[in-house]
Amino acid sequence: MANKLFITDTILRDAHQSQAATRMRIEDMIPALEILDSVGYWSLECWGGATFDACMRFLNEDPWERLRTLKKHMPNTKLQMLFRGQNILGYKHYADDVVEAFCKKSIENGIDVVRVFDALNDPRNLEAAVKFVKHYGGHCETAISYTTSPVHNEDYFVKLAVQLEKMGADTICIKDMANILLPYDAYSLVKKLKENVGVPIHLHTHNTAGTGDMTNLMAAQAGVDIVDCALSPMANGTSNPSTESLVATLKGTERDTGLDLGKLSEAASHFRKIATEMKQAGTLDPKVLNVDSNTLLYQVPGGMLSNLLSQLKQANAEDKYYEVLAEVPKVREDFGYPPLVTPTSQIVGTQAVLNVLSGERYKMVTKESKGLLKGEYGQLPAPVNEEVRKKAIGDEEVITCRPADLLKPELEAYREETKDIAKSEEDVLSYALFPQVASKFFDIRDGGAKTEEDTVREIFVDDRS
Repeated sequence: MANKLFITDTILRDAHQSQAATRMRIEDMIPALEILDSVGYWSLECWGGATFDACMRFLNEDPWERLRTLKKHMPNTKLQMLFRGQNILGYKHYADDVVEAFCKKSIENGIDVVRVFDALNDPRNLEAAVKFVKHYGGHCETAISYTTSPVHNEDYFVKLAVQLEKMGADTICIKDMANILLPYDAYSLVKKLKENVGVPIHLHTHNTAGTGDMTNLMAAQAGVDIVDCALSPMANGTSNPSTESLVATLKGTERDTGLDLGKLSEAASHFRKIATEMKQAGTLDPKVLNVDSNTLLYQVPGGMLSNLLSQLKQANAEDKYYEVLAEVPKVREDFGYPPLVTPTSQIVGTQAVLNVLSGERYKMVTKESKGLLKGEYGQLPAPVNEEVRKKAIGDEEVITCRPADLLKPELEAYREETKDIAKSEEDVLSYALFPQVASKFFDIRDGGAKTEEDTVREIFVDDRS
């Protein structure tokens, strides 16, 4: 990859997911696509994560149609998506036949690079996605969900990266969704990875704690191949560091990105108008632009913070905010130190809220907490608190195999369920991931009555990718 630093821009996905609950519409993007395509990015992250759900649920858009439109307008740049391993883009494990069909259709509709991650860093949950992405001709980027704990250290991540390379990764991403990878730690980790694996290393961080630019710079000094940035109108805060700032910083150095600041400025001027409209509409809350160093204390991603706050508001218990934040690391320890990323961030966060509000720890245990402790989501990084597990699941047997091995093929059943409403295989997959949302969307798309949303559920936006 020579010595130049390559850039993936997240303006079309993670930037607006992190700042505006994934509410940017395709018509907000189209005017800037031609200029984005001419910049020379390594890739443009534009699909996956929460975009799929949000397209249908809030924007009355077909996510597959969005992808085809993006590809049509940007034929020269690799399009990238975020894929939650065996969870695909949902919140539960799917059978391998659904994972295969989704990989196939994503690549057919225009995706080039698939970044695959697992919230627990359980390689078994990545196997199927890696195999099928490569089988259908995609570039497979496997991600390490970065976190710190007594079991998560440099050796742990290097060993995992070696395993992922053997599995078939084309590139490996350090996925620092909560912006807790500090600059000197990034330098050291990148150096170690470059010494131990042969594939390019891609760094993804945010600027929640205000250290993202420094982390990217130190990683560049250590030889990282690619970094994620966002165009400045939707950069920083809970989003990713700014593209233009890094391009300007490295200009004329041996890591010069080769990107043209004039072109970036032209693209940014379009998104500045969109960001202003979103602020006026209330979908982009200026609070997410602030630095919050609590991230470094509690390892809580920015979107998870806002989710906890909204849960406490609903319970009229905003005064318990810091009590809940202090409970999060305790629950995480009891649960075997999972990294806090979708869906484990929601599971740990909600359990922490319940522990504080009910006045007794684990008096109430959510279905998802039980599933995590039972092994339904995969192998937890460290031993769990057995007393807590006993309280949650009693004498139920703990799953020790790859969880998806317990699932029967399910694609045919989804085809059967949707035979009267699905117009394509893509529709079947939309339904498989979000049955109620997709059914309502198909009804509206196909000329049915537009119904009011029963309960507006805000998208989880702590999927810091």
